Amino acid sequence: MGPYYYEVTDITGEYAVLTRTDTGTGDTILVALALLPPGTDTGSCLVWENLEYSLI
Repeated sequence: MGPYYYEVTDITGEYAVLTRTDTGTGDTILVALALLPPGTDTGSCLVWENLEYSLI
């Protein structure tokens, strides 16, 4: 599965808003921070592949 590329556009409480960057559609998803790698912050670029997120 994947890879799918995202940018963290907002962090509110324990959730992050991710905007998809590889399709040009600007789709957003809400993901719990616990599922994201340590060091993730607003503006971070992530890749989702094999059911896990990694910082780029």
